[in-house]
Amino acid sequence: MRILTEFGMGTSLRRGDYTEAASRALRDALWHNSINAAEVFGFAREHMRLTVEIGVADPDAVEVAALEAVFPYGRPQVRVVEGGLDIPRPDGSGNPTVIAVAAITVSFEMERSA
Repeated sequence: MRILTEFGMGTSLRRGDYTEAASRALRDALWHNSINAAEVFGFAREHMRLTVEIGVADPDAVEVAALEAVFPYGRPQVRVVEGGLDIPRPDGSGNPTVIAVAAITVSFEMERSA
């Protein structure tokens, strides 16, 4: 059962690093909230199912394992899709500013096994 969805945005201003921008978007979503959903429903935090969707302009440039490592607990399933925004430098040189967006949906299997 889906309990809540958190949103975040992250950037890589100079290096054009899609993984870093995505990691920052996840931390933005996670650290701006204090979620006690597990405790409210009587579950351990480790049982949280985390469905994660990250939008960046170049999804293939994102290291998914690095994103999974951002989560302090729970079971993240990360999917990287085309989205976000690349802002080119005005003079056309160097890496673009990369903007990533993240959506994290928290859910639990509500049926307990005996």
